[in-house]
Amino acid sequence: MKRFGSWGMVVCAAGALCIATAAAAQAPGSPPESIASASVTVTATVVAVDQKTRAVTLKSSDGHEYTFIAGDEVKNLAQVKKGDLVKTTYRESLIYEVKKGGTAAGAETTTTIARGRPGSVPEGIWAQRTTVTVSITAIDPKTPTITFKGPAGNSRTIRVQDPAKLKGISVGDTVEITYIEAVAIKVERAPKT
Repeated sequence: MKRFGSWGMVVCAAGALCIATAAAAQAPGSPPESIASASVTVTATVVAVDQKTRAVTLKSSDGHEYTFIAGDEVKNLAQVKKGDLVKTTYRESLIYEVKKGGTAAGAETTTTIARGRPGSVPEGIWAQRTTVTVSITAIDPKTPTITFKGPAGNSRTIRVQDPAKLKGISVGDTVEITYIEAVAIKVERAPKT
């Protein structure tokens, strides 16, 4: 399964989305706030499976066919048959929390992988959680903008949509931004006709 970009890219994307969407500020001591969450599920039909080359061809609901090579991490490929359904769900969320005084800027990523038991139809979950802590280095309530310094020393100033969210926020506070993404894949037996 494809691994996604470095945490530095996540910092930029998460920070920009967080601040642009919700002013990246809330009253310190408040519970974390989820500001973006999305989920999509796609189902495709297995058109062909070549067990020797591990090539799998899927047909989407719009009629397009896609062929890929199932890597060695797909342990139960022998269980996949023509006509089976492959259901894939992708979910992502962005959460932030302002911490009074906070801790030093930093980043941490954890990845979790779970697979189906041997002999079952292929299924699995891949999830990655990246948490980045940025420091508030400047606040301009007149503009209104807020400036953050990231773990790599990079700085970014963003316009705040709701100036009321700046109340109770101070230079030196930190914002903990968590970006979570997960992919679940499950093969279901072909429907009986």
